[in-house]
Amino acid sequence: MTAIKPGVRPTIPHFSSGPCAKRPGWALQNLTDAVLGRSHRSKVGKAKLKHAIDLTREVLEIPPDYRIGIVPASDTGAVEMALWSLLGARPVTMLAWESFGEGWVTDVEKQLKLKDVTVVKAPYGELPDLGKVDFSTDIVFTWNGTTSGVRVPNGDWIAANRKGLTICDATSAAFAQKLDWPKLDVVTFSWQKALGGEGAHGMLVLSPRAVERLESYKPAWPLPKIFRLTKGGKLNEGIFTGETINTPSMLCVEDYLDALLWAKSVGGLAATIARSDANAKALSDWVAATAWIDHLAKNAGERSNTSVCLKVVDPAVTRLSGDDQAAFAKTLAGLLEKEGVAYDIAFYRNAPPGLRNWCGATVERRDIEALLPWLDWAFAEAKATLSKAA
Repeated sequence: MTAIKPGVRPTIPHFSSGPCAKRPGWALQNLTDAVLGRSHRSKVGKAKLKHAIDLTREVLEIPPDYRIGIVPASDTGAVEMALWSLLGARPVTMLAWESFGEGWVTDVEKQLKLKDVTVVKAPYGELPDLGKVDFSTDIVFTWNGTTSGVRVPNGDWIAANRKGLTICDATSAAFAQKLDWPKLDVVTFSWQKALGGEGAHGMLVLSPRAVERLESYKPAWPLPKIFRLTKGGKLNEGIFTGETINTPSMLCVEDYLDALLWAKSVGGLAATIARSDANAKALSDWVAATAWIDHLAKNAGERSNTSVCLKVVDPAVTRLSGDDQAAFAKTLAGLLEKEGVAYDIAFYRNAPPGLRNWCGATVERRDIEALLPWLDWAFAEAKATLSKAA
């Protein structure tokens, strides 16, 4: 028997975990002030880039002595820039509990080929034992595991008197979770995550300790121009005042400015965190009351409020092979997309099968609430098909 379709649809069905939903009220017409057809090194171009840096500092409440730069290649480019420029001065500890953390391990071990590397892993849905981290080493970790829905709960586990640097990939945490800046030496993120900006640009935030490392240590390997943060042994300050290494899209810059101004207008960081929390709570309350679904993240205190990852726990599905479970999850996502009620919420390709629903600040809670009955509908439809096939 076919399940009855819910009567209310999400107004904005964009629940992708990247690129994420545009901010409420966004329209292309909002970007008419973009500096198009002009050099990004012109006076007006550099002013726009500097404004983006200054607004980033204001909204994220970044300390005044931290440098903020706009860099190429999204969050990935920012992380790679940090790894290639800073690592090698001392042993390094890599923390990994999801796909992107695993990727940074591969880069350090297989590409940089560092020898003194400790890898601390945990399976999807869990954090590694953070109490065992050696802070005499450099530390590389993701604040929020975008593909597992597991985040560090805070920065209390990071030693204040650490000897090494902490390099944090915060791309799906920034603007949605409180980052502990005094505990972080390098922070990276991208525009297309929590503020729903356009892709291809990354942000690199450096503490004074990270700057000191850059100016006192020269890696043993050659650095491509696109990774070079120093000039003549000193920090290239221009990067952190709007003089980008390569040509940015000024249309994307205008879109990021629009998102930052929206975040400021709704109340800044406290408000964007609160919006993300409220969205995640609406979804989590439904999960708690629904027998066929559960969080991938085991510990409630470690669950993401942005990239909420879910797994199907109904016995009819869990008894299937891994490939068939993946197919079932893709069927769920496909049904929702066909109805136009949720786009791009299937699990990440390397993650356990299930659904991944973005709950960041640019999503409206009423749209999360409207989606929930549709999730039940899609499950009933997919399970009915599964029963017929059996």
